[in-house]
Amino acid sequence: MQMKHFKHFSLLLIFLYTTAFGQEVTAVDSPVDYVSTLVGSLSKPSLSTGNTYPAIARPWGMNFWSPQTGKMGDGWMYTYDADKIRGFKQTHQPSPWMNDYGQFALMPVTGSLKFKENDRASWFSHKAEIATPYYYSVYLADHDVTTEITPTERAARFRITFPKTDSASIVIDAFDKGSYIKILPNENKIIGYSTKNSGGVPDNFKNYFVLEFDKPFEHVGIFNGDAYQANVLESNGDHVGAVIGFKTKTGEQVNVKVASSFISSEQAQLNLKELGDKDFDVLKTEGKAIWNKAMSRVAVGGGNIDQMRTFYSNLYRTLLFPRMFFEYDAQGNVVHYSPYNGKVLPGYMFTDTGFWDTFRCLFPFLNLVYPEMNVKMQEGLINAYKESGWLPEWASPGLRNIMVGNNSASVVADAYIKGLRGYDIETLYEALVHGANNAGPITAVGRAGIDYYKKIGYVPYDVKINENVARSLEYAYDDFAIYQLAKKLNKPKKEIALYRERSLNYKNLFDKETGLMRGKNQDGKFQKPFNPFKWGDAFTEGNSWHYTWSVFHDVQGLIDLMGGKTAFVTKMDSVFQLPPVFDDSYYGGVIHEIREMQIANMGNYAHGNQPIQHMIYLYNYAGEPWKAQYWIRETMNRMYQATPDGYCGDEDNGQTSAWYVFSALGFYPVAPATDEYVLGTPLFKEAKVILPSGKEIVLHATNNGQENRYIQELKVNGTPYTKNFLKHDDLIKGAVLDFNMGNTPNKQRGTQESDFPYSLSREK
Repeated sequence: MQMKHFKHFSLLLIFLYTTAFGQEVTAVDSPVDYVSTLVGSLSKPSLSTGNTYPAIARPWGMNFWSPQTGKMGDGWMYTYDADKIRGFKQTHQPSPWMNDYGQFALMPVTGSLKFKENDRASWFSHKAEIATPYYYSVYLADHDVTTEITPTERAARFRITFPKTDSASIVIDAFDKGSYIKILPNENKIIGYSTKNSGGVPDNFKNYFVLEFDKPFEHVGIFNGDAYQANVLESNGDHVGAVIGFKTKTGEQVNVKVASSFISSEQAQLNLKELGDKDFDVLKTEGKAIWNKAMSRVAVGGGNIDQMRTFYSNLYRTLLFPRMFFEYDAQGNVVHYSPYNGKVLPGYMFTDTGFWDTFRCLFPFLNLVYPEMNVKMQEGLINAYKESGWLPEWASPGLRNIMVGNNSASVVADAYIKGLRGYDIETLYEALVHGANNAGPITAVGRAGIDYYKKIGYVPYDVKINENVARSLEYAYDDFAIYQLAKKLNKPKKEIALYRERSLNYKNLFDKETGLMRGKNQDGKFQKPFNPFKWGDAFTEGNSWHYTWSVFHDVQGLIDLMGGKTAFVTKMDSVFQLPPVFDDSYYGGVIHEIREMQIANMGNYAHGNQPIQHMIYLYNYAGEPWKAQYWIRETMNRMYQATPDGYCGDEDNGQTSAWYVFSALGFYPVAPATDEYVLGTPLFKEAKVILPSGKEIVLHATNNGQENRYIQELKVNGTPYTKNFLKHDDLIKGAVLDFNMGNTPNKQRGTQESDFPYSLSREK
C-alpha cells in the first residue's frame, strides 16, 4: 500500500481535532462505524427523504432484514416517526413503490396470547435501538424483551433476551396472499413458505423458510387468519403463522437460526449452513469485518464528522443492490430459481434494480471499484435474457412494468468498455440489438413506440404513448451505448453506422423557439400548447427543464442546438434561477418528486430525482467548470445529511448515494459507455480508491474546506493537468491526483476546447 501518498493520512488511526466547522476526521480504521442505516427513513408517500429502511444485510445479500413498523403489505415497512414495532421482517424490497416479495416476520411477545400484528406490536424508542448494516438491536418495551439480529447473505441469527415469565412466545408470521407453516417440536424447528409478492413472479413462486431454536417448545399453536388453535402443528391458507412458547428466566436468551430459499425447503436447510455452529457474537464480528473490507476500498479523510457519516452512509447504500438471487446447491454449484420462467437453473442471477435509475452512476461505480461483482451481474443478465427473451429494465424479482428507456444497453456497454471480461458478451450484444429494435411484452421492456422511432427518429406525442420525449431521448443515448459496444466488438461497419446515426435522434425533439426539448406529433409539428414546467406527459417524473439535458453522449451537439456555449450556460444558470414553479395537471396532484424540488430552494433543479442529476457537470463542456464546482458542493452540502431525513428524494437502489460518493471523490460518469469521468470538486482533503488489482487512485486536495470549493490547479501523477475529465484507463493503472483548492474560481483553467469532455459531435 502506497502510504507515502497519504500526507498525514493513516488508515489505521483516527485523529480528531476541532476546526471552524466542527470535528475533523483525518482517517478511519472502521468505516462501517460511521454508517447510519436510518438515513432516509423519515419518509412518507407525499414526501420522500430517501424512502429507505434500515437494511440489516451483507453486501448485495439475497435476504435483508428490517424492523417492521408498518402494517403487513405496507411498502413503508419502517418509518422513523413510528413508535411501535410489529415484527422483524425478512425483506427483498427495493423501494416502497415496488413493495416486497417472499416476506415473513418474527416477533417475540410476553404475556397473554398475541399473534395479530396490532395486538403483538410494542412501543420502542430510538434511544434503545442500535442500527448498523451488520447488527440490529432494539428494546420492545411492552414485552420487556430485547431483540438482536445479525445476518449472512441467505440466513440470520436472532438473539432474544426475555424476562422471567411463564408466557414467553415467538410469533412466526408467514403473511397473507398464500402461505404455509409447519411446527416440528421434536426438532425445535419450524418450516414454511410465503408466496406474498407485488408482481414480477411466476405462478410457482415461493420463499421457503426454516427456523431452528435452541430451546424446546413448551406450547405450540397455529393461526389461520384471525383464528388460533393450540397444539395444531401444520396449516396452509391465505394467511397462516405459528406461535411457539416457553418459560424463561430473567435475562434468558433464546437463539434462533433462520434461512430461506426460493428453490425448495431442502435448499433453505442448506442455506442455514451459512451460520454453521458460530454463535451470535462471532457472526456479528464477521459481518462487521465483511462490511469494513468492502467499504475500505474507498477511504476518505479530512472532513468533519458529519461529512464522514454522510459519505459512509451513502457508500453503504451503494453496496446493497442489485441483490443476489442465486444460491449454492449441495455440491457448491451456483444455481437460481428463475423469476422469469419458474425453473431452477445453473448460474448467477441478480435482481431488485431499475436501470432507469442505476445506469447513471451506480453501475459505473461498480465497474470502477467492484468490477468482480459486476462480472457476476453481467452473467446474471445473460441468464435473464435466456430465460425471459429480454433484458430486464426494472427487475423485482422478474420483469416489472415501470419506468422508460432501454438502459440495459448502457449497463452492458459500460461494463465491457470499462474492461470487464469473463462472460459471454456476444449474447449480451444480441440481447441489446433485440431490445433496441422490438417492443416488448410490456412497455418497460424493449422499446415502446419502436416502429415510430425507427421510421421518423422519435416517439410521437400524439400516438397515445406516454412519456414520449423521455423515451426518445433515452433511446438515442441507448443507441449510442450500442454504437460504442459495436465498435469495441468490431461489428460490421453498416451496423456501427446505424446506431451512431440513431444516437443523434435527440436533435429531432429540440425546439429552437424555447431552447428546450418538446413533444412532437407524427406530422413533425411540435405539440401545442407547451408548458415547459409540466411534469409527466411527454416526460418521466420531471419536466422539459429537467429532461432537456439528457444528451449524455453529445453535450456539444446540444450546445450547438442552443446556439453556442454562452447560450448553453445561460440556460443551465436559469434552472437554478427560476422559481420552483410546476404544472402537476398530468398527475392530477402534487407527486412527491415535485414537492421535493419545490422545498429544496434550488430553483427548478430537482436533484431528488434522476433525470437531472448529471446536469451540473455539464458546465465542464462549455468552458465554465467553476460553476459545476460551485453547484456540486452546494448539492452535497445541502441535499445530503447523515440524518433520518438525509436525502432530498428517493434513494433509488444506490443511484442517489453513488452520485454523492462519486461527487465527493471529485469526478462523475456523465456518459456511461465512454471511458471518461467529468471533474467536479473533491469534498475531502484526502481520498483513496483501492482497486481489486491492488492499484490505487490517490487524491489530495490541498487547502480544501467549506469555502475552498474551487480547483485552482490539478496535477495528475505530478504533471499539470488542465482537462475537465479523467480517463478510466489512466485511473485503473493507478494515479495520484493533486488538487490545489481555493475560495475563488480559477477562470483560466479548463476553458479550452481541448479541455472539454467527450461529445459525439466532436468525435474525429
